[in-house]
Amino acid sequence: MSETGVQARRSAVYLLDQVLGEGRLMSELIGGGVLDRLGPDDRARAQRLALETLRGLERADRILQRHLQKQPPLSVHNVLRLATVELCQGGAAHGVVNASVTIVSKNKRTQPMKGLVNAVLRKVAAKGPEAWQALRAPRLPRWLRDPLAMAYGSDGVGAMERAHFAGAPLDLTAKNDPEALAKLVGGTLLPTGSVRVNAGQQVSTLPGYDAGDWWVQDAAAAMPVQILAPQKGEKILDLCAAPGGKTMQIAASGAAVTAVDDSEGRMKRLKENLNRTGLKAQTRVSDVLEMSGQWDAILLDAPCSATGTIRRHPDLPHAKDGSDFGELISLQAQMIDHAVSLLKPGGRLVFCTCSLLPDEGECQVEEALERHSDLSVDRDAISRLGLAEEWMTEEGGLRLRPDYWSDLGGMDGFYMASLRKNSH
Repeated sequence: MSETGVQARRSAVYLLDQVLGEGRLMSELIGGGVLDRLGPDDRARAQRLALETLRGLERADRILQRHLQKQPPLSVHNVLRLATVELCQGGAAHGVVNASVTIVSKNKRTQPMKGLVNAVLRKVAAKGPEAWQALRAPRLPRWLRDPLAMAYGSDGVGAMERAHFAGAPLDLTAKNDPEALAKLVGGTLLPTGSVRVNAGQQVSTLPGYDAGDWWVQDAAAAMPVQILAPQKGEKILDLCAAPGGKTMQIAASGAAVTAVDDSEGRMKRLKENLNRTGLKAQTRVSDVLEMSGQWDAILLDAPCSATGTIRRHPDLPHAKDGSDFGELISLQAQMIDHAVSLLKPGGRLVFCTCSLLPDEGECQVEEALERHSDLSVDRDAISRLGLAEEWMTEEGGLRLRPDYWSDLGGMDGFYMASLRKNSH
């Protein structure tokens, strides 16, 4: 077994230990540099293995419990889970089993369990792949599944869980011409103008990356700016802007955009993206609630539970427990109120969250309309996108779910609405 195969797997197990044992998010771990000492290929492989294991965790555990009398320590359990997912998805038994035994035997504490790991994985290799196919799509944990079932019914949640399990393709937003971009990268042009390519490609090696012709942005995340419909010469504020997909969309329209984010690190990424694409924006590291001035239009992509991004971030349901949602919901309401105060008469505010929870979407807009008698919902802004009527919500927003466009590979869960301030 090559040392590199072991390195990537060992790093993937470390990621799993942190997510499942410490409640850490993978984006924080990777942003904090835990994979930096690996080469690019191993880094991509470690990340992919950890994500696939988290997606298939329930299936892996069901297969393993047939062969385990008691649950082993977490890191050994995670070695077994990772190997089970690999084996059941067609990994070569010899290589997977050897690498797993090597990882366990290199640690003094877990060394005595190498015989168990070897024996269990040989059984999984023999019978696992067939058993895997027969199992249901893994379910969300109860703290999230229950409120979603109340909102969308159990069939709706089941469809979302299947979409989560399928993972996510890679979507690109073109700086200029989406049709030309689809030809250039050999992708599919989606109905709203995003270009979809297969996941698992090295983003920086795709044609047009160095030239700054496009950026990565889920099709659902590209829609709020399409609803905002920025015009040349308008003065637009993009709140909670990093990593900058929406800022670049606004900049590409010819509007004058100011991008605001309270994180120095995230703002650095936004500036790197602007440099690569050659687009111009003012940038400010600031608390949204401290912004001032009067603006033609505002985009508020508010901090939220991110429950709409689980097909891309399967660590979320395992690392969180819903306990911070109350704080987020009250922060969203404060941000909406502050954004309304920054709008010129006749100005428009697009509020959006990458959440599946109505409390962070539909309910926020209903309550904002009650608090601000000078606000109304602009339903036409959404119907311009030409999406399915049933995605429009009662109060006039747009509700997107991971199982929508399932024949095309789904989309992130999102909520968005366009609010107008009376002009007098």
